[in-house]
Amino acid sequence: MADTLIERSAKKGLRMTGQRVVIAGILEDAQDHPDVEELHKRAVARDASISIATVYRTVKLFEEAGLLERLEFGDGRARYEDAERDHHDHLIDMQSGEIIEFVDPEIEELQERIAKRLGYKLKGHRLELYGVRDS
Repeated sequence: MADTLIERSAKKGLRMTGQRVVIAGILEDAQDHPDVEELHKRAVARDASISIATVYRTVKLFEEAGLLERLEFGDGRARYEDAERDHHDHLIDMQSGEIIEFVDPEIEELQERIAKRLGYKLKGHRLELYGVRDS
């Protein structure tokens, strides 16, 4: 990812208010997949004047601009990550809710082969695995 979320927002012509800059910074720093409530919690730690409505509006704006990717892992919460992060897939622990990112060259190659066999050139995909720890 060459540019920051803030820089890419400006390039898209989005007006970057101080509060949007704070929210974008939190998204850039996130090592997890925060939902709006978690983003709000982190945002008010930096700027107490940021309302949850501002976070909702900002996330929607970034998503509509193609800057954020919305992820739904079946727990009723929309989570977000930078749309320009390097490709990866997700394994969701159904007991703890932990989201594990991974890349597997064999899976990537298999998906390409399947698409080709069906007469397609793969342009993208999203893989989500759901599981419980093997005890």
